[in-house]
Amino acid sequence: MKKFFKIVGAIIGIILILVIGIAIYGYFKGKKMIEKVKENSQRIENFESNNSKDYMEYSVVKFNKAGDFHTGFIYLNKAVELNPSSHLGYRGWIRLRKIRDYDNALSDFNQLDSLTPNFVDTAWGENIDFLRGECYFGKKDYKKAIGNFNLNIINNKEDWVDIHTFVYLGLCEYELGNYKKAISEFERALKQSEFTPESYFGIAKAYKKLGEIEKANENILNAEKNIAYKRNDIYNEFLNEIYLSEILEFKKQLNK
Repeated sequence: MKKFFKIVGAIIGIILILVIGIAIYGYFKGKKMIEKVKENSQRIENFESNNSKDYMEYSVVKFNKAGDFHTGFIYLNKAVELNPSSHLGYRGWIRLRKIRDYDNALSDFNQLDSLTPNFVDTAWGENIDFLRGECYFGKKDYKKAIGNFNLNIINNKEDWVDIHTFVYLGLCEYELGNYKKAISEFERALKQSEFTPESYFGIAKAYKKLGEIEKANENILNAEKNIAYKRNDIYNEFLNEIYLSEILEFKKQLNK
């Protein structure tokens, strides 16, 4: 029995030694990593790095994700300076999606496009013509917005473009007073997916303008029914984003 306890004690001792050793190793390795991160951060803050990715990552992780775009742009601008073709798209995307700085977003997208002739660019995973269309939509320059959204369709083919290309086209035509054309564009989106509440809402508004209240009612009910499928992102509010509250208010006013 004593021999058994000696063996158990030895095993426990070995395990404790291993645990302590691993903990010590982890502590010093973690400390070294923290020191390395601090050192790298200092190099970036002093603008000593020549790697554009360093400034890009520092901007995104430390500032832009927290909504501190003013500070984030200090390092993002440096990334663009070092490698414009790699980072102009992201800067333009941030300016459009987060800051609503349409003019400077357009400037970034146009500069990126000029650097890559005969190539259809993307910015943060989105087609550059679609994003330029959104910029012009935000500026209420609906004719130029239409031009860019149509260019997106030409370059990517109707079945492959973002479905909200057609929604935006409908919204632009609606704003220009072309209500029948607006309905036609919204219906192009519905051909891609019948679960597009933005299109039903747009069609309802267009039919109301045309005095066709029954059709307006039919479409506003479909908008309400499909609201769960609306364009939504917890991190961004889109320019064409719709809400159940405005659908219900429109329905209420429609049936007065």
